[in-house]
Amino acid sequence: MTLSIDQSSCIKCGKCVKVCPAAIFTQVKVGEVVGIEHEEMCIGCGHCAAACPTGAVKHSDFPAEKVHPIDYTLLPTPEQMMLLCKARRSNRTMTKQPVPAEMLDMIVEAAHRAPTATNAQSVSFTLVTDPKRVREVSEYTLGIFGGVLKKLKNPILKPLLKPLLKGVYRYVPVFERLLREDRAGNDPILRHATALLFIHTPESNRFGCEDCNLAYQNASLMAESLGVSQVYMGFVMSAVKQDNKRGLAKSLGIDGHIHAIMALGMPAFRYPNYIDRKDIKVTKLE
Repeated sequence: MTLSIDQSSCIKCGKCVKVCPAAIFTQVKVGEVVGIEHEEMCIGCGHCAAACPTGAVKHSDFPAEKVHPIDYTLLPTPEQMMLLCKARRSNRTMTKQPVPAEMLDMIVEAAHRAPTATNAQSVSFTLVTDPKRVREVSEYTLGIFGGVLKKLKNPILKPLLKPLLKGVYRYVPVFERLLREDRAGNDPILRHATALLFIHTPESNRFGCEDCNLAYQNASLMAESLGVSQVYMGFVMSAVKQDNKRGLAKSLGIDGHIHAIMALGMPAFRYPNYIDRKDIKVTKLE
């Protein structure tokens, strides 16, 4: 990585100094020469190149073709953004119609644009659209739940487990219902989704869960804006967490940890209304 300042085009505004999280840029005061120190501390976030109004920052990770001007007049208004947040719901009325590839690409791109801790950018995505592979995910989840259910209902283990796992036992009827509905062809796990987006990071990422769920939120809002149904796969994630052998990750060729899963499909209809949530709870320390 190389980093330098083109002093002939630098207007000494100091914006790069203010935005750099690693404090690599130096300037005694605005209007004086901008310098660089401890270049090796750069995390490659690109704040400097994005903030420079004249292109004076020369960063090898961000050549001119990777720096794009922003037309702020094209951004949604605050009211439009708020409406999108209010309209976003988990729409489980998915049809058999596949999600167009260009829409899936936009959803993944939006997820990829999410911030990551220390700018690690180690979030990866596995998009599954093969109907057989999609079905395997449902079968995997139900298999894990079936195994748990068998242990919980074991007449020998039950007297020992129930006092220790009171919260778990309330899911016994839920597991039974899921298995029953699946046998009836209702697909209670994936809701007939035609695509699954797995968001994962290497084991070495200490903030993998946070990074993946930030990416998920971006993807969710993009899907809503495209009119694509998206549902957080809580049941599948629950199965993943209970599987010490990491069977699903291995079957999908994922080297690392799955932290978020989104089911995607085209909706039978879109919600005509949004509803208010519970009263907001805000503690203000002024």
